[in-house]
Amino acid sequence: MTKPLFISEVSSNHHRDLQRCFKFIDRSADIGCWGVKFQLFRIDELFAPEILANSEIHRQRRNWELPEAFIPQLARRCRQRGIAFGCTPFHLQAVEVLAAHVDFFKIASYELLWTDLLQSCAATGKPVIISTGMATMDEIADAVTSLKNAGCTDLTLLHCVSSYPSPAAECNLAAMDTLRNAFGCKVGWSDHSVSPGVINRAVNRWQASMIEFHLDLDSQGEEFSSGHCWLPEPMEHVIRDIELGLCADGNGHKHPVASELPDREWRADPSDGLRPFKHVRKGFGHA
Repeated sequence: MTKPLFISEVSSNHHRDLQRCFKFIDRSADIGCWGVKFQLFRIDELFAPEILANSEIHRQRRNWELPEAFIPQLARRCRQRGIAFGCTPFHLQAVEVLAAHVDFFKIASYELLWTDLLQSCAATGKPVIISTGMATMDEIADAVTSLKNAGCTDLTLLHCVSSYPSPAAECNLAAMDTLRNAFGCKVGWSDHSVSPGVINRAVNRWQASMIEFHLDLDSQGEEFSSGHCWLPEPMEHVIRDIELGLCADGNGHKHPVASELPDREWRADPSDGLRPFKHVRKGFGHA
């Protein structure tokens, strides 16, 4: 099995601060991520007018909007750090803004039913990653068909539980096999559990080819208090442990490995059961 691709999700933890955005990119690269993902939305095009008219909490999310002017600079920083740049568009014009800059599009679970958005992303020819939280198999099938019919040739489905955070007992990681068998495409896990055990299980038992996780730098991000965001150091340990585990798989052939060779001569001699072999004893202690 190859190492899964880890993608950090900046979400709304950037504070609309370009330098903080750069820190997310740099830290993601430092801890071993393949990609980093931002979100591009306008609150007035994300929520219906009657919601905004009656909810101050939703209106306040205007302060979470990523400035469009940041996009080319974020893409440039990602190229400099050798990390893929992705973004989730939440309105159709966002696809146009992003198309020239992103390495991949990500479609959120909440937008899985919006065929126009799926088709717009697919038509760019860029890889598409789509989360499947809350969705039924029929809804996912319709989304996959829409994406493929619109030209998507590089599709990854992320199994996801859209609760923040997600209880481990409800993660249902076995659903990754269901998605893989049903749609024949790459399958991964979008994590809201903040559990090393869940991520390790997703990779080592259910062969997740991609892991997306929400990242905050310092517990000061807008979404950190919800409890579904990782900090860099714990996730770095998870990524390194998975790399070590995969490295430990080996080739399956049973044979003495290099680190064992010096001890082979110190095994019990078959003639008397004493260590080491007799020919080693003869010269032992002599200069």
